[in-house]
Amino acid sequence: MTRPLLSGGRDERILVVRTRYVGDTVMAIPFLRNLRTRYPEARIEVLVEKVSGAVLADCPYHDGLVSWDLPRPGHRLAPVLLTNQFRLAACLRERRYTRAYVLKRALSSIVPVWLAGIPHRVGFAGGGRGAFLSRSVPIGAHRHEVELFLDLLRADGIAIDDGRNENWVSDAGRETVAALESLVPAGRKRVFLSPKSTSWQREWPEARWGALVARLVRERDCDVVFCGSPAQMPFHRQIVERAGPLAARHSHDWSQHVSLAHLGALLARMDLCIGVDSGPVHVAASHGTPVVVLVGPTDPNHWCPWDAPAVVVRGTLTAPRPRPTPATSALRWEPGEATMESIPVAAVWDAALGLLTAPATERPRLRAAG
Repeated sequence: MTRPLLSGGRDERILVVRTRYVGDTVMAIPFLRNLRTRYPEARIEVLVEKVSGAVLADCPYHDGLVSWDLPRPGHRLAPVLLTNQFRLAACLRERRYTRAYVLKRALSSIVPVWLAGIPHRVGFAGGGRGAFLSRSVPIGAHRHEVELFLDLLRADGIAIDDGRNENWVSDAGRETVAALESLVPAGRKRVFLSPKSTSWQREWPEARWGALVARLVRERDCDVVFCGSPAQMPFHRQIVERAGPLAARHSHDWSQHVSLAHLGALLARMDLCIGVDSGPVHVAASHGTPVVVLVGPTDPNHWCPWDAPAVVVRGTLTAPRPRPTPATSALRWEPGEATMESIPVAAVWDAALGLLTAPATERPRLRAAG
């Protein structure tokens, strides 16, 4: 039986499950704000992974982050998976939650919540998940990730605000970035590049990144900033080498100097972010930084930057295109898969130039797909 909604939630202890990737995690902020508005007196905690959860460190809409590392996708050792599930369930049971909202669409994220005995469990339908939920919510095709999260609240009778994007910068992050900014010559535009993804299929050829960097430095007097994991630094160096000596003098890799917790402070100070479909692109959007995102196999209706000045540069569709329906005809982008190799440098350059030169009031602002 579904538990009644309490007035201010004083007796509620609420768990929000959003593990795994940086982009998915930061896109939970509108959800958390609306949940907090409905339950201003509840204790709200977010189950995150230790690394990606850092992007919510400064979010004021929760009372704490519960860090838990899950086995990597594709892990084949059943005893390891089961042990992790039971240990997580025991941890959650001790915290005596009364409600849980599972934003991750994975059975492995729902089962521990069920095992923990949390009475009210809301998550997405499909894949056998409904058997472990008190309320299962259908997944709308091509619906934006942020809207899907908010659909969980709508299904629970919770009113939604304008769904705006937002983020915050800590004093420590601001100080870290200020020290690095002194290395960038005054008066030059700062462009952040995010060329790596969790999937190689989303990445753009290194030579094209190099050509783009060369033009940004030579033709628009930009300085280029990289900041990813240390493992990405060799790829950053290869891009700069492709761009040439002039670009090398105006390129900065701060991967070893800025933590994920302070990445937002860095992106908030950029004039533009250009990247593949990756976490930093969505962090930049949450800070209102203009974004150019290069999209291939992922659906931009579902994954475009949310509520930010942004341009999607999409490759040529390759997969068979389904027959249009009234629902798909209303979408901003036609359904189907595209290749990253089909995106020319000129298309990315034009998008970047438009965002760098247009007044803020004239920049295209992406939100929902339709």
